[in-house]
Amino acid sequence: MNDRDAEFRTAMASVLAQQGVDLRVVIVGNGVEPDHVPDGVRTVALAENTGIPQGRNVGAEALADGGGAEFVLFFDNDAILPDPRTLTRLIAEFDRHPQAAYVQPRIADPVTGLTLGRWVPRLRSGDARRSGVVTVMAEGIVLVRRADFEAVGGWPGHFFLFHEGVDLSWRLWDLGRIGWYAGDIEVHHPATDPARHGPFYRMVARNRVWVARRRLPAPLVPVYLTVWVLICLWRFRASGNLGVLAQGFAEGLRGGAGERRAMSWRTVWRLTRAGRPPIV
Repeated sequence: MNDRDAEFRTAMASVLAQQGVDLRVVIVGNGVEPDHVPDGVRTVALAENTGIPQGRNVGAEALADGGGAEFVLFFDNDAILPDPRTLTRLIAEFDRHPQAAYVQPRIADPVTGLTLGRWVPRLRSGDARRSGVVTVMAEGIVLVRRADFEAVGGWPGHFFLFHEGVDLSWRLWDLGRIGWYAGDIEVHHPATDPARHGPFYRMVARNRVWVARRRLPAPLVPVYLTVWVLICLWRFRASGNLGVLAQGFAEGLRGGAGERRAMSWRTVWRLTRAGRPPIV
């Protein structure tokens, strides 16, 4: 959105410096004409801000116009690939784990080296360097197998912001695939607070309801939502925003979730065996 001038330049330089891969790069201007576009990089300018997941969909569609790239890297414009071999290392993970639909690197703050718990896509996030199978993703820096991404229809664009990675991950698992977390491959992203976004509490609540209504077998929907409400009451009890969370929850229940395509009970079992039953 042309609001991160220095960060954007650094992010682009780190992508274009990658070695051992054939790159096609698309910058999506979400409601703006992108600034500071390097030579050879394609841009797509949207008339209005459509939100992060739909912006990613637009970028992926633009990449597909140029032919069949095997992988798509979704990359925030304040992120950094600190090593010019980062992408080749991530791609090599697909060779080692052929069932993987996506590979998630370990994200660390470039100044402190801190990896936030929410960046580690499993319930037990204490050892951020431990690799393994994961059932969700941290959306800002993730490499996805293009054929699988297209098979499930991409990101849920109408989510606008928050939890779109849960929806996408569950659909990829429902293909019979897995996610892989490569804790030994480090990328950088500032350790910012997502609550800095004005609609954080409302959209977090609404999108949790939407994820459940879109992707879970009917008996699990109330279980998931009950667990989620209890977690929010504990996690945000001192924030002063429980009323906003309740409004978002009610908004999600009123509708707007989009197409319902519940995962199979086989996928429920596979997610559970992987350490994260789809009720939390």
